[in-house]
Amino acid sequence: MLFNIKFHEGEPIYIQVYKYIKDMIDNGMLPYLSKLPSTREMASIMNISRSTVMNVYEKLEEEGLVNTLKGKGTFVAKININNNKEWSINWKSKLNNYALEAEGMDIMKHEKLYKKGMISFKSIAPDEDYFPMEEVKRAFANLISLEGNRILNYGYAKGYKPLIDFLREYMSDKGVNLKNKDIIITNGFTEGFNIVLSSITKKGDNILCENPTHNTAIKIMKLHGLNLIGVPMNKDGMDINSLKNILKDNRAKIAYLIPSYHNPTGIVMSYKSREQVYNILKDYNVPIIEDGFNEELQHLGAHIAPMATIAGEENSVIYIGSFSKILFPGIRIGWICADSKLIEGMESVKRSENIHTSALDQGILYQYMISGEFSRYLKRVRNIYREKYDLARNLAEKYIPNEYIYGDGGLYIFIKLKGINSRKLLERCSKRAVIFTPGDIFYTDAGGEDTFRLAFSRTSLEDIETGIKIIGEEAKFK
Repeated sequence: MLFNIKFHEGEPIYIQVYKYIKDMIDNGMLPYLSKLPSTREMASIMNISRSTVMNVYEKLEEEGLVNTLKGKGTFVAKININNNKEWSINWKSKLNNYALEAEGMDIMKHEKLYKKGMISFKSIAPDEDYFPMEEVKRAFANLISLEGNRILNYGYAKGYKPLIDFLREYMSDKGVNLKNKDIIITNGFTEGFNIVLSSITKKGDNILCENPTHNTAIKIMKLHGLNLIGVPMNKDGMDINSLKNILKDNRAKIAYLIPSYHNPTGIVMSYKSREQVYNILKDYNVPIIEDGFNEELQHLGAHIAPMATIAGEENSVIYIGSFSKILFPGIRIGWICADSKLIEGMESVKRSENIHTSALDQGILYQYMISGEFSRYLKRVRNIYREKYDLARNLAEKYIPNEYIYGDGGLYIFIKLKGINSRKLLERCSKRAVIFTPGDIFYTDAGGEDTFRLAFSRTSLEDIETGIKIIGEEAKFK
Protein backbone atom coordinates (compact mmCIF):
# COMPACT_ATOMS: atom_id res chain seq x y z
CA MET A 1 0.00 0.00 0.00
CA LEU A 2 1.05 3.62 -0.60
CA PHE A 3 1.25 4.55 3.10
CA ASN A 4 2.52 1.22 4.42
CA ILE A 5 5.31 2.29 6.77
CA LYS A 6 7.30 0.25 9.26
CA PHE A 7 8.24 2.24 12.35
CA HIS A 8 11.50 1.85 14.23
CA GLU A 9 12.68 2.86 17.69
CA GLY A 10 14.96 5.80 18.42
CA GLU A 11 13.03 8.49 16.44
CA PRO A 12 9.63 10.09 17.16
CA ILE A 13 6.76 8.57 15.16
CA TYR A 14 5.65 11.93 13.71
CA ILE A 15 9.19 12.56 12.38
CA GLN A 16 9.24 9.15 10.69
CA VAL A 17 5.84 9.79 9.09
CA TYR A 18 6.94 13.30 8.03
CA LYS A 19 10.11 11.95 6.34
CA TYR A 20 8.13 9.15 4.68
CA ILE A 21 5.59 11.50 3.10
CA LYS A 22 8.29 14.07 2.24
CA ASP A 23 10.30 11.39 0.39
CA MET A 24 7.22 10.40 -1.64
CA ILE A 25 6.67 14.05 -2.60
CA ASP A 26 10.35 14.58 -3.47
CA ASN A 27 10.39 11.43 -5.61
CA GLY A 28 7.23 12.37 -7.48
CA MET A 29 5.18 9.51 -6.05
CA LEU A 30 2.80 12.15 -4.73
CA PRO A 31 2.66 14.70 -7.57
CA TYR A 32 1.45 18.29 -7.50
CA LEU A 33 -2.18 18.66 -6.32
CA SER A 34 -2.39 15.08 -5.02
CA LYS A 35 -4.86 14.96 -2.12
CA LEU A 36 -3.64 13.39 1.11
CA PRO A 37 -6.05 11.32 3.21
CA SER A 38 -7.80 13.20 5.97
CA THR A 39 -6.07 13.14 9.37
CA ARG A 40 -8.65 10.62 10.60
CA GLU A 41 -8.15 8.36 7.54
CA MET A 42 -4.34 8.60 7.73
CA ALA A 43 -4.39 7.75 11.43
CA SER A 44 -6.46 4.65 10.67
CA ILE A 45 -4.23 3.62 7.74
CA MET A 46 -1.00 3.93 9.74
CA ASN A 47 -2.49 2.80 13.03
CA ILE A 48 -1.28 5.90 14.88
CA SER A 49 -3.04 8.69 16.74
CA ARG A 50 -4.86 11.43 14.87
CA SER A 51 -2.92 14.10 16.80
CA THR A 52 0.33 12.60 15.44
CA VAL A 53 -0.97 12.92 11.88
CA MET A 54 -2.06 16.51 12.58
CA ASN A 55 1.49 17.32 13.73
CA VAL A 56 2.89 15.73 10.54
CA TYR A 57 0.57 17.76 8.29
CA GLU A 58 1.44 20.97 10.15
CA LYS A 59 5.16 20.33 9.65
CA LEU A 60 4.66 19.51 5.97
CA GLU A 61 2.75 22.77 5.54
CA GLU A 62 5.43 24.75 7.39
CA GLU A 63 7.99 23.34 4.94
CA GLY A 64 5.84 24.38 1.97
CA LEU A 65 5.27 20.79 0.90
CA VAL A 66 1.48 20.81 1.25
CA ASN A 67 -1.39 23.28 1.36
CA THR A 68 -4.49 22.80 3.48
CA LEU A 69 -7.71 24.24 2.08
CA LYS A 70 -10.48 24.65 4.62
CA GLY A 71 -13.34 22.29 3.94
CA LYS A 72 -11.53 20.63 1.02
CA GLY A 73 -8.50 18.85 2.40
CA THR A 74 -4.70 18.76 2.24
CA PHE A 75 -2.97 18.86 -1.17
CA VAL A 76 0.62 18.47 -2.33
CA ALA A 77 2.12 21.89 -3.15
CA LYS A 78 4.02 22.77 -6.33
CA ILE A 79 7.69 22.25 -5.57
CA ASN A 80 10.94 21.88 -7.46
CA ILE A 81 12.04 18.27 -7.28
CA ASN A 82 15.79 17.84 -7.34
CA ASN A 83 16.84 14.25 -7.82
CA ASN A 84 19.75 12.74 -9.71
CA LYS A 85 21.94 15.35 -11.39
CA GLU A 86 25.07 13.55 -12.50
CA TRP A 87 23.80 11.58 -15.54
CA SER A 88 23.50 13.91 -18.52
CA ILE A 89 23.24 12.56 -22.08
CA ASN A 90 24.29 14.73 -24.98
CA TRP A 91 21.21 14.01 -27.10
CA LYS A 92 22.30 16.45 -29.78
CA SER A 93 25.25 14.21 -30.57
CA LYS A 94 22.98 11.17 -30.75
CA LEU A 95 20.63 12.55 -33.41
CA ASN A 96 20.70 10.28 -36.46
CA ASN A 97 21.16 11.47 -40.04
CA TYR A 98 17.41 11.63 -40.63
CA ALA A 99 16.89 14.00 -37.70
CA LEU A 100 19.93 16.10 -38.59
CA GLU A 101 18.80 16.46 -42.20
CA ALA A 102 15.27 17.35 -41.10
CA GLU A 103 16.62 19.96 -38.71
CA GLY A 104 18.91 21.37 -41.38
CA MET A 105 15.95 21.85 -43.73
CA ASP A 106 13.59 23.18 -41.05
CA ILE A 107 12.78 26.69 -42.30
CA MET A 108 10.89 27.46 -39.08
CA LYS A 109 14.25 27.30 -37.30
CA HIS A 110 16.47 28.90 -39.90
CA GLU A 111 14.38 31.59 -41.59
CA LYS A 112 13.29 35.00 -40.31
CA LEU A 113 10.44 34.56 -37.85
CA TYR A 114 7.47 36.84 -37.34
CA LYS A 115 7.57 39.13 -34.33
CA LYS A 116 4.66 41.16 -33.06
CA GLY A 117 4.25 44.38 -35.00
CA MET A 118 5.89 43.11 -38.18
CA ILE A 119 4.32 43.14 -41.63
CA SER A 120 4.67 39.52 -42.72
CA PHE A 121 4.47 38.27 -46.29
CA LYS A 122 5.56 34.75 -45.25
CA SER A 123 2.43 32.79 -44.33
CA ILE A 124 0.30 31.16 -47.02
CA ALA A 125 -2.27 29.94 -44.49
CA PRO A 126 -5.85 31.17 -44.87
CA ASP A 127 -7.02 34.05 -42.70
CA GLU A 128 -8.90 32.55 -39.76
CA ASP A 129 -10.96 35.72 -39.40
CA TYR A 130 -13.04 34.50 -42.37
CA PHE A 131 -13.68 30.97 -41.05
CA PRO A 132 -17.44 30.21 -40.77
CA MET A 133 -17.39 29.37 -37.08
CA GLU A 134 -21.15 29.14 -36.53
CA GLU A 135 -21.44 26.56 -39.29
CA VAL A 136 -18.52 24.61 -37.79
CA LYS A 137 -20.27 24.59 -34.41
CA ARG A 138 -23.42 23.24 -36.06
CA ALA A 139 -21.36 20.61 -37.88
CA PHE A 140 -19.86 19.46 -34.58
CA ALA A 141 -23.28 19.32 -32.88
CA ASN A 142 -24.78 17.37 -35.80
CA LEU A 143 -21.91 14.89 -35.76
CA ILE A 144 -22.21 14.19 -32.03
CA SER A 145 -25.97 13.87 -32.35
CA LEU A 146 -25.69 11.33 -35.16
CA GLU A 147 -22.59 9.36 -34.13
CA GLY A 148 -22.61 9.74 -30.34
CA ASN A 149 -19.62 8.34 -28.46
CA ARG A 150 -18.58 6.10 -31.38
CA ILE A 151 -16.91 9.02 -33.13
CA LEU A 152 -14.46 9.32 -30.20
CA ASN A 153 -13.24 5.75 -30.54
CA TYR A 154 -10.63 4.35 -32.92
CA GLY A 155 -11.37 4.96 -36.58
CA TYR A 156 -10.28 3.18 -39.75
CA ALA A 157 -6.91 3.66 -41.46
CA LYS A 158 -8.65 4.23 -44.78
CA GLY A 159 -10.86 6.93 -43.28
CA TYR A 160 -14.39 7.88 -42.23
CA LYS A 161 -16.66 6.27 -44.83
CA PRO A 162 -19.18 9.14 -45.18
CA LEU A 163 -16.30 11.53 -45.91
CA ILE A 164 -14.73 9.10 -48.38
CA ASP A 165 -18.07 8.80 -50.19
CA PHE A 166 -18.39 12.59 -50.26
CA LEU A 167 -14.87 12.98 -51.67
CA ARG A 168 -15.56 10.39 -54.36
CA GLU A 169 -18.45 12.54 -55.52
CA TYR A 170 -16.32 15.66 -55.12
CA MET A 171 -13.57 14.21 -57.33
CA SER A 172 -16.13 12.98 -59.85
CA ASP A 173 -17.52 16.53 -60.06
CA LYS A 174 -14.00 17.67 -61.00
CA GLY A 175 -14.21 15.29 -63.95
CA VAL A 176 -12.04 12.50 -62.53
CA ASN A 177 -12.92 9.02 -63.78
CA LEU A 178 -13.08 6.85 -60.66
CA LYS A 179 -13.21 3.46 -62.36
CA ASN A 180 -10.90 1.12 -60.40
CA LYS A 181 -9.83 4.05 -58.20
CA ASP A 182 -10.25 4.64 -54.49
CA ILE A 183 -9.62 7.22 -51.76
CA ILE A 184 -7.73 7.18 -48.47
CA ILE A 185 -7.91 10.00 -45.88
CA THR A 186 -4.65 11.52 -44.60
CA ASN A 187 -3.44 14.11 -42.12
CA GLY A 188 -3.16 16.80 -44.78
CA PHE A 189 -0.83 16.90 -47.79
CA THR A 190 2.35 16.26 -45.82
CA GLU A 191 1.32 12.83 -44.59
CA GLY A 192 -0.28 12.00 -47.92
CA PHE A 193 2.91 12.76 -49.84
CA ASN A 194 5.00 10.88 -47.31
CA ILE A 195 2.74 7.81 -47.57
CA VAL A 196 2.95 7.85 -51.37
CA LEU A 197 6.75 8.06 -51.37
CA SER A 198 7.01 5.41 -48.63
CA SER A 199 4.84 3.09 -50.71
CA ILE A 200 6.42 3.35 -54.17
CA THR A 201 9.95 4.76 -53.98
CA LYS A 202 13.26 3.66 -52.58
CA LYS A 203 16.45 5.53 -51.74
CA GLY A 204 18.33 6.61 -54.85
CA ASP A 205 15.29 6.80 -57.15
CA ASN A 206 14.98 9.82 -59.46
CA ILE A 207 11.93 12.03 -59.04
CA LEU A 208 10.98 14.78 -61.49
CA CYS A 209 9.53 18.03 -60.21
CA GLU A 210 9.13 21.64 -61.19
CA ASN A 211 12.02 23.94 -60.35
CA PRO A 212 11.21 25.79 -58.12
CA THR A 213 8.70 23.73 -56.13
CA HIS A 214 7.00 23.32 -52.74
CA ASN A 215 9.64 23.54 -49.99
CA THR A 216 7.96 20.95 -47.76
CA ALA A 217 7.86 18.52 -50.68
CA ILE A 218 11.58 19.11 -51.31
CA LYS A 219 12.29 18.29 -47.68
CA ILE A 220 10.22 15.09 -47.75
CA MET A 221 11.77 13.92 -51.03
CA LYS A 222 15.28 14.50 -49.74
CA LEU A 223 14.55 12.75 -46.44
CA HIS A 224 13.45 9.73 -48.49
CA GLY A 225 16.86 9.81 -50.17
CA LEU A 226 15.46 10.60 -53.63
CA ASN A 227 17.40 12.36 -56.39
CA LEU A 228 15.50 15.51 -57.36
CA ILE A 229 15.51 16.38 -61.04
CA GLY A 230 14.15 19.91 -61.37
CA VAL A 231 12.52 21.01 -64.62
CA PRO A 232 12.67 24.78 -65.30
CA MET A 233 9.40 26.72 -65.41
CA ASN A 234 8.00 29.46 -67.58
CA LYS A 235 4.85 31.54 -67.18
CA ASP A 236 2.69 28.53 -68.17
CA GLY A 237 4.27 26.06 -65.78
CA MET A 238 6.79 23.30 -66.48
CA ASP A 239 8.81 24.08 -69.61
CA ILE A 240 7.88 21.48 -72.22
CA ASN A 241 11.16 21.45 -74.16
CA SER A 242 13.22 21.18 -70.97
CA LEU A 243 11.05 18.28 -69.82
CA LYS A 244 11.63 16.40 -73.09
CA ASN A 245 15.39 16.93 -72.98
CA ILE A 246 15.67 15.89 -69.34
CA LEU A 247 13.68 12.70 -69.89
CA LYS A 248 15.99 11.72 -72.77
CA ASP A 249 18.92 11.59 -70.36
CA ASN A 250 17.28 10.58 -67.07
CA ARG A 251 15.16 7.63 -66.04
CA ALA A 252 12.60 8.93 -63.53
CA LYS A 253 10.62 6.76 -61.10
CA ILE A 254 7.82 9.29 -60.78
CA ALA A 255 7.01 12.99 -61.26
CA TYR A 256 5.65 15.43 -58.67
CA LEU A 257 3.63 18.36 -60.11
CA ILE A 258 1.52 21.28 -58.84
CA PRO A 259 -0.57 22.37 -61.85
CA SER A 260 -2.85 24.87 -60.07
CA TYR A 261 -1.57 27.85 -58.07
CA HIS A 262 1.86 26.33 -58.05
CA ASN A 263 3.84 26.84 -54.87
CA PRO A 264 5.82 29.12 -54.85
CA THR A 265 5.11 30.79 -58.22
CA GLY A 266 1.31 30.91 -58.12
CA ILE A 267 1.19 29.81 -61.78
CA VAL A 268 -1.92 28.02 -63.06
CA MET A 269 -0.88 25.69 -65.89
CA SER A 270 -3.16 25.90 -68.93
CA TYR A 271 -5.18 22.84 -69.92
CA LYS A 272 -3.15 22.54 -73.14
CA SER A 273 0.12 22.43 -71.17
CA ARG A 274 -1.34 19.88 -68.77
CA GLU A 275 -2.18 17.63 -71.68
CA GLN A 276 1.30 18.04 -73.19
CA VAL A 277 3.06 17.25 -69.91
CA TYR A 278 0.77 14.28 -69.27
CA ASN A 279 1.39 12.79 -72.72
CA ILE A 280 5.17 13.29 -72.52
CA LEU A 281 5.32 11.53 -69.15
CA LYS A 282 3.05 8.82 -70.55
CA ASP A 283 5.49 8.24 -73.41
CA TYR A 284 8.30 7.70 -70.88
CA ASN A 285 6.09 5.66 -68.51
CA VAL A 286 6.60 8.10 -65.63
CA PRO A 287 3.55 8.17 -63.33
CA ILE A 288 2.43 11.45 -61.78
CA ILE A 289 1.83 12.66 -58.23
CA GLU A 290 -0.53 15.61 -58.67
CA ASP A 291 -0.66 18.08 -55.79
CA GLY A 292 -4.12 19.68 -55.84
CA PHE A 293 -2.70 22.62 -53.91
CA ASN A 294 -5.08 25.62 -53.70
CA GLU A 295 -7.09 24.27 -56.63
CA GLU A 296 -10.35 25.60 -55.20
CA LEU A 297 -9.14 29.22 -55.28
CA GLN A 298 -9.44 29.54 -59.05
CA HIS A 299 -9.82 33.29 -59.74
CA LEU A 300 -9.18 33.58 -63.43
CA GLY A 301 -11.83 32.24 -65.79
CA ALA A 302 -13.35 28.78 -65.56
CA HIS A 303 -12.05 25.92 -63.46
CA ILE A 304 -9.21 24.02 -65.14
CA ALA A 305 -9.55 20.27 -64.78
CA PRO A 306 -6.79 18.50 -62.82
CA MET A 307 -4.38 16.16 -64.59
CA ALA A 308 -6.21 13.28 -62.95
CA THR A 309 -9.10 14.15 -65.27
CA ILE A 310 -6.88 13.93 -68.34
CA ALA A 311 -5.95 10.40 -67.28
CA GLY A 312 -9.51 9.13 -67.81
CA GLU A 313 -9.61 5.42 -67.00
CA GLU A 314 -5.82 5.26 -66.93
CA ASN A 315 -4.31 4.82 -63.47
CA SER A 316 -1.12 6.85 -63.90
CA VAL A 317 -2.05 9.83 -61.67
CA ILE A 318 -1.93 9.85 -57.87
CA TYR A 319 -3.94 12.88 -56.78
CA ILE A 320 -3.28 14.37 -53.33
CA GLY A 321 -5.96 16.81 -52.21
CA SER A 322 -6.38 19.06 -49.19
CA PHE A 323 -8.46 22.02 -48.10
CA SER A 324 -5.69 23.26 -45.77
CA LYS A 325 -4.83 26.42 -47.68
CA ILE A 326 -8.40 27.65 -47.86
CA LEU A 327 -10.26 25.99 -45.00
CA PHE A 328 -9.34 24.90 -41.46
CA PRO A 329 -5.66 23.89 -41.72
CA GLY A 330 -5.83 23.03 -38.01
CA ILE A 331 -8.11 20.09 -38.77
CA ARG A 332 -5.38 18.52 -40.98
CA ILE A 333 -7.56 16.56 -43.40
CA GLY A 334 -6.30 15.54 -46.82
CA TRP A 335 -6.88 12.64 -49.18
CA ILE A 336 -5.23 10.53 -51.85
CA CYS A 337 -7.20 9.44 -54.90
CA ALA A 338 -5.43 6.71 -56.84
CA ASP A 339 -5.58 3.19 -58.26
CA SER A 340 -7.49 0.84 -55.93
CA LYS A 341 -4.60 -1.62 -55.59
CA LEU A 342 -2.22 1.19 -54.69
CA ILE A 343 -4.66 2.51 -52.08
CA GLU A 344 -4.77 -0.98 -50.53
CA GLY A 345 -1.01 -0.88 -50.04
CA MET A 346 -1.00 2.69 -48.74
CA GLU A 347 -3.73 1.81 -46.25
CA SER A 348 -1.35 -0.66 -44.62
CA VAL A 349 1.47 1.88 -44.68
CA LYS A 350 -0.74 4.45 -42.96
CA ARG A 351 -1.95 1.94 -40.38
CA SER A 352 1.67 1.14 -39.49
CA GLU A 353 2.52 4.82 -38.98
CA ASN A 354 -0.40 6.42 -37.12
CA ILE A 355 -3.35 3.99 -37.14
CA HIS A 356 -5.85 6.52 -38.51
CA THR A 357 -6.67 10.19 -39.03
CA SER A 358 -8.88 11.69 -36.31
CA ALA A 359 -12.42 10.42 -36.92
CA LEU A 360 -13.76 13.42 -35.02
CA ASP A 361 -12.03 15.85 -37.38
CA GLN A 362 -13.17 13.90 -40.43
CA GLY A 363 -16.72 13.83 -39.17
CA ILE A 364 -16.82 17.57 -38.49
CA LEU A 365 -15.45 18.32 -41.96
CA TYR A 366 -17.98 15.96 -43.54
CA GLN A 367 -20.93 17.57 -41.74
CA TYR A 368 -19.68 21.01 -42.72
CA MET A 369 -19.20 20.05 -46.38
CA ILE A 370 -22.67 18.54 -46.79
CA SER A 371 -24.26 21.64 -45.26
CA GLY A 372 -23.70 23.56 -48.48
CA GLU A 373 -21.79 26.28 -46.67
CA PHE A 374 -18.51 25.53 -48.42
CA SER A 375 -19.57 26.99 -51.77
CA ARG A 376 -20.78 30.17 -50.05
CA TYR A 377 -17.54 30.42 -48.08
CA LEU A 378 -15.47 29.89 -51.23
CA LYS A 379 -17.32 32.63 -53.10
CA ARG A 380 -16.68 35.06 -50.25
CA VAL A 381 -12.98 34.32 -49.71
CA ARG A 382 -12.23 34.22 -53.43
CA ASN A 383 -13.38 37.82 -53.65
CA ILE A 384 -11.32 38.78 -50.58
CA TYR A 385 -8.14 37.10 -51.77
CA ARG A 386 -8.64 38.35 -55.32
CA GLU A 387 -8.72 41.94 -54.01
CA LYS A 388 -5.50 41.32 -52.08
CA TYR A 389 -3.88 39.67 -55.10
CA ASP A 390 -4.75 42.56 -57.42
CA LEU A 391 -3.38 45.10 -54.96
CA ALA A 392 -0.16 43.15 -54.25
CA ARG A 393 0.50 42.49 -57.92
CA ASN A 394 -0.07 46.10 -58.99
CA LEU A 395 2.03 47.53 -56.16
CA ALA A 396 4.86 45.04 -56.77
CA GLU A 397 4.94 45.95 -60.46
CA LYS A 398 5.07 49.62 -59.51
CA TYR A 399 7.57 49.67 -56.64
CA ILE A 400 9.78 46.55 -56.81
CA PRO A 401 12.45 46.38 -59.57
CA ASN A 402 11.76 43.02 -61.18
CA GLU A 403 12.50 40.89 -64.21
CA TYR A 404 9.12 39.22 -63.90
CA ILE A 405 6.29 38.57 -61.47
CA TYR A 406 4.52 35.21 -61.55
CA GLY A 407 1.17 34.40 -60.02
CA ASP A 408 -2.35 33.98 -61.37
CA GLY A 409 -4.17 34.63 -58.11
CA GLY A 410 -4.33 32.47 -55.02
CA LEU A 411 -2.50 33.57 -51.90
CA TYR A 412 0.91 34.79 -53.12
CA ILE A 413 3.01 36.07 -55.99
CA PHE A 414 6.57 35.16 -56.97
CA ILE A 415 9.06 37.89 -57.86
CA LYS A 416 12.38 37.67 -59.70
CA LEU A 417 14.42 40.73 -58.82
CA LYS A 418 16.72 42.67 -61.09
CA GLY A 419 20.20 41.72 -59.94
CA ILE A 420 19.29 41.82 -56.24
CA ASN A 421 20.03 39.09 -53.70
CA SER A 422 16.74 38.42 -51.93
CA ARG A 423 18.36 37.41 -48.63
CA LYS A 424 20.31 40.64 -48.43
CA LEU A 425 17.10 42.47 -49.25
CA LEU A 426 15.27 40.54 -46.53
CA GLU A 427 17.94 41.45 -44.00
CA ARG A 428 17.41 45.15 -44.71
CA CYS A 429 13.62 44.87 -44.79
CA SER A 430 13.45 42.94 -41.50
CA LYS A 431 15.12 45.89 -39.78
CA ARG A 432 12.07 47.86 -40.86
CA ALA A 433 9.72 45.13 -39.61
CA VAL A 434 8.88 43.62 -43.01
CA ILE A 435 9.59 39.97 -43.84
CA PHE A 436 9.00 37.63 -46.80
CA THR A 437 10.22 34.21 -47.96
CA PRO A 438 13.49 34.04 -49.97
CA GLY A 439 13.07 32.02 -53.14
CA ASP A 440 16.19 29.86 -52.85
CA ILE A 441 14.46 27.45 -50.44
CA PHE A 442 12.14 26.40 -53.27
CA TYR A 443 14.84 25.48 -55.79
CA THR A 444 16.22 22.00 -56.36
CA ASP A 445 19.58 23.25 -57.67
CA ALA A 446 20.61 26.00 -55.21
CA GLY A 447 19.23 28.64 -57.58
CA GLY A 448 16.73 31.41 -56.99
CA GLU A 449 18.95 33.72 -54.96
CA ASP A 450 17.34 36.70 -56.71
CA THR A 451 13.73 35.56 -56.15
CA PHE A 452 11.21 35.65 -53.31
CA ARG A 453 7.63 34.66 -52.54
CA LEU A 454 5.33 37.40 -51.31
CA ALA A 455 2.27 35.96 -49.54
CA PHE A 456 -0.65 38.18 -48.60
CA SER A 457 -3.47 35.92 -47.33
CA ARG A 458 -3.16 37.08 -43.69
CA THR A 459 -2.00 40.64 -44.43
CA SER A 460 -4.37 43.62 -44.45
CA LEU A 461 -4.73 45.81 -47.53
CA GLU A 462 -3.10 48.66 -45.64
CA ASP A 463 -0.12 46.53 -44.60
CA ILE A 464 0.23 45.12 -48.12
CA GLU A 465 0.70 48.63 -49.44
CA THR A 466 3.03 49.75 -46.65
CA GLY A 467 5.12 46.58 -46.76
CA ILE A 468 5.59 46.50 -50.54
CA LYS A 469 6.64 50.15 -50.56
CA ILE A 470 9.28 49.36 -47.93
CA ILE A 471 10.55 46.40 -49.97
CA GLY A 472 10.74 48.66 -53.00
CA GLU A 473 12.67 51.31 -51.09
CA GLU A 474 15.19 48.79 -49.77
CA ALA A 475 15.54 47.18 -53.21
CA LYS A 476 17.16 50.40 -54.45
CA PHE A 477 20.24 49.54 -52.37
CA LYS A 478 21.79 46.52 -54.07
